[in-house]
This record gives sequence, C-alpha cells and structure tokens, in this order.
Amino acid sequence: MTNVELVKQGYSDFSTGNLEAVLAIWDPEIEWHESKGMPFVKGDGIFKGHEAVVTNVIMNLPVYFDGFNIEVKQIFGADDKVVMVGYYCGTNKATGNPFKANATHVWTVKNGKMTHLFQAVDTVTIVS
Repeated sequence: MTNVELVKQGYSDFSTGNLEAVLAIWDPEIEWHESKGMPFVKGDGIFKGHEAVVTNVIMNLPVYFDGFNIEVKQIFGADDKVVMVGYYCGTNKATGNPFKANATHVWTVKNGKMTHLFQAVDTVTIVS
C-alpha cells in the first residue's frame, strides 16, 4: 500500500467510525498538531501518542460539534508527505451554527504508519 493509499484508508475508516482501524495505522507515538483556535485546544495544541490524541481531540469532537465530518476533496503526496485538502463540516453546539470550514492536513508516513499530523483549519468559521 502506498502512503497516499494508507492515508485515504485512514479517512475512510474515520468516516465510518472505525477508530480501531484508524489507530492501527497511526504510529503509537504519533505527534499531532491541532489548530490552536479549535475550542477544545489548551496550550500549544500538540498531542503525542494515541491516548493523548483520542482523549484531547477525537473524544472532544462530539462534545463541541453535532454531525462533525471531514469532506475530503483531494489527497496527494510525495515521498513521506501526504496532504489532504477538504472541509470540516458540522454544527457548533455552543452557537447552533452550521459550518463548512477549509481544512488541510499534512501527514508524515514512515514504515507504513502515520507518524505526524500538521493541521491547518479555518477555526474562525467553526467557532462563529
């Protein structure tokens, strides 16, 4: 499986709620850089390891948003980098406002595992 195929599989598994499959393709020491403007981010937004990402990011999505999903438009890559371009969609529970926010992820893949995520998201659209 290529790095691009691996990342595509990760988004497919996430969209169906198959967290076990997602974690299986993440390196156990994954480093995750969450955009600081997300409502649940405290501090620098950097989380390391499965437990930290699941607890601080994944489990917070249904707390803050209804119907959260990622609308993937493109996935492409070169060498150990894979980029997803798309949108975060859902409804902000605090405001009741639906959102469709630009989202870009840059993944690093090594030895068949996703080891690093850098996220760039239009958080103003999400929190308004």
